[in-house]
Amino acid sequence: MSALHRPAGTLTAGADPILLTPETAGWTYTGLRVLRLAPGARRTVHTGEFEAFVLPLAGSCTVRVDGEVFALEGRDSVFTRVTDFAYVPRDAEVELATDSGVEVALPMARCTRRLTPKYGPAEEVPVEVRGAGRATRQVVNFGTPGVWEHADKLNACELLTPDGNWSSYPPHKHDESTECEVANEEIYYFRIAGPDGITPSPTGFGMHRTYTADGTLDENVAVRDGDVFLIPHGYHGPCIAAPGYPMYYLNVLAGPAAERSMAFCDDPAHAWVRDQWHHETLDPRCPLTDHKGRIE
Repeated sequence: MSALHRPAGTLTAGADPILLTPETAGWTYTGLRVLRLAPGARRTVHTGEFEAFVLPLAGSCTVRVDGEVFALEGRDSVFTRVTDFAYVPRDAEVELATDSGVEVALPMARCTRRLTPKYGPAEEVPVEVRGAGRATRQVVNFGTPGVWEHADKLNACELLTPDGNWSSYPPHKHDESTECEVANEEIYYFRIAGPDGITPSPTGFGMHRTYTADGTLDENVAVRDGDVFLIPHGYHGPCIAAPGYPMYYLNVLAGPAAERSMAFCDDPAHAWVRDQWHHETLDPRCPLTDHKGRIE
């Protein structure tokens, strides 16, 4: 097994699906927790030196932090709706509560500035259709620079790829500071829908590629529901959704730059593909969701 590929079940912490710290990943800034709360449950989380987003994956919850209370209207699954979310600062005690049960992601970044908590309503989250043809996909820019400026280091977005399509393409990298890119550590957290296209299932699968130009890193892996892939450096992409199995992934990025940025450089061997999109139509299945629900 690749040290960068963490299959579902390998990062569990008790009943929680994922506890990934920078130390676990072998880097400095970026982490991810995925928590499960039963109906009626409450959970207190201490953020320590990390800022985080509270992002419902399935279900809804209430967030209490620094005297603020945010009621997050979630979703049945990541394939059904764009969700409300909240930003919580470092050095905070965060109480999560749910009436009907919730699975919630906490993408996080080690940071130095302590900001105030803030609520992000789903109706204000931009949904972008990117690419064309079989590279058409949906990007949910809930926590990206230029859209969400209320963070010190943390960047995050969601990707939805219709079955049979390719995303994170052309392959790109962001592992050094140049005119083109900013260094970021990146996490891919995958959810794969089953045959109904909505319910995450271990049945489906997709593919992910990460590599370097000199060949010292060359990873081509099958990813399944709940898997995590770490990108410390190198080009990454494509992510391919197998026919019949739509793919979701949560991207979490952070790095040493003074200003938040997700700037990247395409692999020059494949950058020409972007020019071809001008001659292709968009996949009519995109966008798949918005804040109102699925778009049929």
